[in-house]
Order: sequence, then C-alpha cells, then structure tokens
Amino acid sequence: MIVGSVAVSWPAFAGVIGEEGGNVQYGLWVGATSIILMAWSFVLALRPRTLEPLFGGLDRMYKAHRWAGSAAVVAMFLHTQAEPEVEGGIRGASRSIAGQAQDLAGVAEIMLYILIGISLLRWFPQRYWRWTHKLLGIPFAFASWHFYTAEKTYENGSAWGWWFGGFMLAGLGAYVLRVIGRDMIRPGIRHRVTAVKRQGSTTELRLAPVNRRLGQRAGQFAVVKIQAPGLREPHVFTVASGPDDEELRFFVRDLGDWTARIQSADLIGTEVIVEGPYGQFESLPHDPDPVLWVAGGVGITPFLAATSTLAPTPPAERPLLVYCVRDRADATALEAAVAEERLRLEVFASGDGRRFDAAQLAELTPDLRGVHVAVCGPSGLVSAAIDAARGLGASDVETELFDIRGGFGPDLSVTVEHVLGRR
Repeated sequence: MIVGSVAVSWPAFAGVIGEEGGNVQYGLWVGATSIILMAWSFVLALRPRTLEPLFGGLDRMYKAHRWAGSAAVVAMFLHTQAEPEVEGGIRGASRSIAGQAQDLAGVAEIMLYILIGISLLRWFPQRYWRWTHKLLGIPFAFASWHFYTAEKTYENGSAWGWWFGGFMLAGLGAYVLRVIGRDMIRPGIRHRVTAVKRQGSTTELRLAPVNRRLGQRAGQFAVVKIQAPGLREPHVFTVASGPDDEELRFFVRDLGDWTARIQSADLIGTEVIVEGPYGQFESLPHDPDPVLWVAGGVGITPFLAATSTLAPTPPAERPLLVYCVRDRADATALEAAVAEERLRLEVFASGDGRRFDAAQLAELTPDLRGVHVAVCGPSGLVSAAIDAARGLGASDVETELFDIRGGFGPDLSVTVEHVLGRR
C-alpha cells in the first residue's frame, strides 16, 4: 500500500519542463514522495486496528511507521538537492504566498533533520524523545503548505490535486487525532494498581479496571501510562493475565530510566491508563497442532496468558515451553501449570551452564514439521530460535518484535538520564 501510493504518483509530473533543464519530473516526484511517506507515518502512528492485521501486528506496523518517516526525510533531501523549477507550470497560490510557503519549507527541512535524528539515535531518554516526537506535525504542515502552493503540472482542484491533498489531510488529521484525541481526550481505559510484587530486576503490576475491562486475547499487549509524577510516559508491555482474569498483570523489567523508577515507586492505588489491546501474536494455533514455545526473560508473559486458558491434557497434547533464564528459580511461577498437567517445561538456566542452541532443541524435538512454533524474548534468542526451528522443519514461526521505538546505536538513555539528573 505504501509503496504503491508512491509509485502511482509518478505520472502526475509527466511532461514537465524545467527552467534550467535537469530531471524536473524526478525532483517534483521525490518531493511528493516525502509528503506521502510522512502522511503514512502519521496514519500508522494513530495505531488503527483495521490496518493491524495487514501488517501482521502493531509491532510490525510501527516498524513500517519508522521506515516511512525516515524515508520521507531522505526524499525531502533529494528534493531540495534537485531544486525543481517548473517552466510554465500551474500556480497553487500567488507568488508572494508561494514564496512564504517555500521559506516555511526551509524551516521544516531543518526541523525534520533534528527531530528524526533524535528519533533514530537511542541516546535520548524516552520522555524527552516522546515530546520531541510530538513536534513532527509542525514541519509536515509547513511542507504540505509549500507543496500545495508551489508551481506544479496540475491544478489543485484536479484529480491529482485531490490525490495529494488527500494524503496531506490524512496526515494532518492523524497527527491531530494522535496528539489531541488519543493522548488528551480518550487516552485509554482507567485502571488502578492493586498489588506490586518485586523480584530481582522485575516488577509485577496488578491492575483492576475502574469501569470496563480491556478485553484482550492471550498474547496481546497494551500501552501502559502510569498516572504518577515522573512515570506518565507510555510504555508497551504484554498482558500476562488471561482473557478471563478479573485483573491485568504486567511484568516490568528494569531495562532503562523509566523502568528503574518503577522499582522504587509506591504505586498501590495509583491510576493507570491502559490503551489497547494490540498484537497479532498467536501462541496457540487455531487447529489442534502440536505446540512449541520458546521464551526468554520477560518474553514469558504472552505464554503465561495462554497457559491460563489451557485445560489438563495428556503429555503429548500439552505445549512444550522452552524457557531461557539466568536462574532456574525464575521459572518457579510455571510449576503450578506443570503440576496441573497443562504444560511441559524445559528450563535453560545460564547460571547452571545450560544454554539454548539448535543442538539442544533438536534433542527435545527432532522434527518440527506441522508444529506450531511461537517465540518471544530478546532479539538474539528470537533469531537463534527461528533458525533452529526452521532447520528442524518448522514452516512458520510466530514472533513478536517488541521494539516500538527502534533506532540505531547503543542505548545511552540511562546514562543521559543520570547526567541530566545530577544537573
């Protein structure tokens, strides 16, 4: 859909003649491409559930959101380098208005370089990145106004004018709905913290709904916004409780500046806004196929939710869970499900010198043809498990990416937070 909307825009600038030669059609087209890609990025940031199945889940939809936004900046740079000047084109507005719009587009260019740079580098703490991210609608509005008023090959009231205008309006509308509608007016479903349990670097939160329940499926995740000073920024966590449980359970591991503050906060009775549910992760198949789960760390949470829905079955019909942890004691929460004959468990504890690899998996399940395989955990484990499972005949492996923010480089957010805190 995204690539197609860019490709079909090429004929809109066919036959254009430039004042100083050069490939003016290319210059205009990459400018339009920048507008279209940024509009798509805003639409996907709205988290529309109707589009989620097409992308295979919100995690992959956000990956497309990031790539669309980054590619939009590249297209904008190529457009400015081409400097397309149309000879005898159709004006979108008076010369003075078009000139002012072009000046604003120059401001938009600088803003986008800075804001997208902040988004791509994982140096900035989440709370600072989040607020800068909200400013992206401003340069998009400036660029859209320039595109609308600039001299082009078509009239703004033509079919092509409506085509590009539709993208501009969709992007601006999605931005307003995201920042004002979703973040301020309807942020999600209200809950309150009823229990907090801390074990090592992991905190378990239990939330009771104030009015209505979330209505999640096993394995889905939600956006959690704790309404307490210093903790209001949204974070994504898999729901560990089952669909029929009265309360929501989340496991928060200390991996950054925000999660570190969770460890010491007094949260009992605190209001929490939960937005969702999201995700297409299918831990259990629709058909009665054999099931293999591979989990690492807090990647166990979607399988905990699925386990709560299981009934006691003969050993061959139970899901086999391969759980990779540092200490075997981290797997004690699963002992009840094993004792109740709902689950088979194989623990790989690095503290005991037992690490998961392809050879170990082959010993447990030498043939994975026809087996429903689902993997969740750190990226290294996910990659290793996918390769191992496919090497044993698995035709498809369910995964969850769990990196909504994304970016490049080392995560220095905790270091930066400490430096700013000392100041």
